[in-house]
Amino acid sequence: MKNQRIFPEIETSRLKLRNVNESDAEFIFKLFSNEKVCEFLYDEEIFTKKEDAIEFIEWNKNPEEKSHNRWVIEMKGNNEKIGTCGFDLWDRTNNIAEIGYDLWYEFWGYGYMKEALIAAIESGFRNMNLNRINAYVALENKKSSNTLESLGFLNEGIYRDKHLFRGKYYDHYSYSLLKNDWCY
Repeated sequence: MKNQRIFPEIETSRLKLRNVNESDAEFIFKLFSNEKVCEFLYDEEIFTKKEDAIEFIEWNKNPEEKSHNRWVIEMKGNNEKIGTCGFDLWDRTNNIAEIGYDLWYEFWGYGYMKEALIAAIESGFRNMNLNRINAYVALENKKSSNTLESLGFLNEGIYRDKHLFRGKYYDHYSYSLLKNDWCY
């Protein structure tokens, strides 16, 4: 059990989740330089150069050592990259981590993110021994709120002034999912 990976590669019925690597630079740049994809991401500026993507990959490389990760979400069969998801801010004392995710807009509305999140959440509870998973969503991001609520996340209210972005503070909904409430 000691050699079990905390952030393993995961397969679902339609998707593969694997940890980000250097070969993903073009996709990461495309994803995080797109204004539609980044519309509600108030915690980071939109990418303007490929070096931004390389820094993102460097930050998320070697997840077992760093205790945070980002999976690239790929379609099974053709390996097309469609998004990312992963865990950050892992509090090992209290078994809490924050989940984040994003999806290329042409794949919105097909259930891909829900499918990826189910796999990621199961991995978090099993491999990270999480008891609680946090997620924060911009108030205007109804699709993301709907996805989390469909997975059993509880909206605990508004985290006021969570991010200062371009001179303005943005409120976010604070969501949580407890291991005991997980039913997938």
